Amino acid sequence: MSDHTYKFNISMSCGGCSGAVERVLKKLDGVKTFDVNLESQTANITTGPDLSYDTVLATIKKTGKAVNSGEADGEVRGV
Repeated sequence: MSDHTYKFNISMSCGGCSGAVERVLKKLDGVKTFDVNLESQTANITTGPDLSYDTVLATIKKTGKAVNSGEADGEVRGV
């Protein structure tokens, strides 16, 4: 199996918001790389084959930030 690429649109209003998302992604096993962009309100995440979209989504939601949309490997997914 190959790596996964997940993209989320997240409501973030300040550096603290994006920092919270970065902190939970750093702690999540299976995340290889991530880019949280406050300006575009996006998070692009590359994971190993064993880390599911739903797990990453649930982890981001734990920050209390609203996730507006998500994609898994280029396909739009529910949030």
